[in-house]
Amino acid sequence: MQLPYWRLSSFYFFYFALLGALVPYWGLFLQNRGFDAIAIGELMAILMATKIVAPYIWGWLGDHLGHRMRIVQVASLISLLVFALMFEANTYWSIALVMTLYSFFWNASLPQFEVVTFTYLKERIAKYAQIRLWGSVGFIITVLLLGMWVDHQGTEVILPAVMVIFISIWLSSLLVKDPDPEPHPHQEISLSQVLKKPAIIAFFVAVFLMQMSHGPYYAFYSIYMEQHGYSKTFIGQMWGLGVFAEVLMFIVMHRLLERYGARRVLVASLLLAAMRWIMIGAWPDSLTNIVLAQCLHAATFGTFHASAIHLVHHYFRGRLQGRGQALYSSVSFGAGGAMGSLASGYAWESLGPFHTFAIATVFAVIGAWVAWQFIDSAHDH
Repeated sequence: MQLPYWRLSSFYFFYFALLGALVPYWGLFLQNRGFDAIAIGELMAILMATKIVAPYIWGWLGDHLGHRMRIVQVASLISLLVFALMFEANTYWSIALVMTLYSFFWNASLPQFEVVTFTYLKERIAKYAQIRLWGSVGFIITVLLLGMWVDHQGTEVILPAVMVIFISIWLSSLLVKDPDPEPHPHQEISLSQVLKKPAIIAFFVAVFLMQMSHGPYYAFYSIYMEQHGYSKTFIGQMWGLGVFAEVLMFIVMHRLLERYGARRVLVASLLLAAMRWIMIGAWPDSLTNIVLAQCLHAATFGTFHASAIHLVHHYFRGRLQGRGQALYSSVSFGAGGAMGSLASGYAWESLGPFHTFAIATVFAVIGAWVAWQFIDSAHDH
């Protein structure tokens, strides 16, 4: 089966371009609309919370119906149509409703697309990072250009920018055909049997804690940097730098996994995340420190995600693949991200930025310990 490299890559490019608009700038957009830290934390948590349910529902459909690209295309079109309502939404509840609906459909598409990519790759799993890195490129380009645009025009330009990206996601999804389905053996282990294994429980606890520790970063990093006198253009450059470091990591990722194994790479990612949150929380006025902390995004997202995807692909075989990818997305970016955003909103308001990032550090350290103790060392080849 021929690998449609550029078609797969273009979907990742636009999908993560959307994250490049929403993650750094949506909090600023909401702040400019007059919302406080608690409301921003709650609204940002919606983007994560729909990841708890949506990927699993769509993963179940994908595993049972096949035609995963049809699901991706429909979900992309509906999320685009729903987002158009954001131009009319101006109260807390109307914004919350539109965010819930568009993110429910938008979050459905990525885990299904990951399965499509792996089906095309077959035994060439090492090539995954080379396709996925185009998502990071999309994020970088968006975060840099939108940062400059917001600096010149104000935060309201975020709405049309996001709308254009949603249209691009849908159009790029139409270019990818469903791959030929893989034959599945009849005697397959059930999902509940897989989920009872201690190593898999530990894996889900570790990825949940990792994304929970990201809560203050995703919800408040841009606001925090602006409070310390940095321009929106510079803030965009810092988000871009983090993802650029991640791109470089994706290029060498297959070598790291072959040399150290997925478990060790996952543990190292969690420990470096702990270091990163302390650096951001304690020394926001040191330019050198802020730059170094952003370079650690190579670990907290790059090596973390690649090692986690590697483990998911190993743990969930055959018909369970769609639900395995969906569960990873639900538990980590969904439940972990939502809890992190929500908790950081309350901590930010009552304890302040330093203590909020300190708590995030503790979560990352606990995650590293869980992964080291309980994920089987068979992945340390």
